Amino acid sequence: MFIKASTKPGRILAAHTAYSGHIFEVIQQTIDTPDGLRVERDLIKHAPAVAMLALTPDQKVLVNREYRVGINAEAFALPAGLMDPGENPVVAARRELAEETGYEAGEISEMCAIRSSEGMTDETVHLMLVQIDETKRTAQHFDQDEFVTSQLVPLADVIKAVQSGAIGSAQSVAAVSYYLAFIEGKTN
Repeated sequence: MFIKASTKPGRILAAHTAYSGHIFEVIQQTIDTPDGLRVERDLIKHAPAVAMLALTPDQKVLVNREYRVGINAEAFALPAGLMDPGENPVVAARRELAEETGYEAGEISEMCAIRSSEGMTDETVHLMLVQIDETKRTAQHFDQDEFVTSQLVPLADVIKAVQSGAIGSAQSVAAVSYYLAFIEGKTN
């Protein structure tokens, strides 16, 4: 295979925390890169997360609407959330799905893990395929600073929303694309 994971890291010569916030911190670093350069970089250290493509047996997808500061507006996206320390992606997906949407997860499998922007952050998002039964619900438990509206949408409409840009979060686009490219044809 032509593409192989890099195993040679850079050598971090200096690092200090420039900012520490609620869900991330900014580390300023001086690094000798594997190809011989000395560079100054800012790294956003971010907890890992999960994003769930939650599907009913009749191919409806759970879509959330939630305010997002990055666009200063409500956005449509797949359910997602941060993993707690020591939590694995399956446990995090089950917890986050129940907390945000009230749906109980059935079978869960990891499709893949993506990095949102390797040039500035170490954030990894695990894209999870979750089977749900729309009749199995529990109470939602939002974080103090969040409010999420969830609805079941036909997969065909979700695909159209991705194509039109109405759903634009990278993790949502990646999860839907991965499902269409590698899973949907094998299960139907």
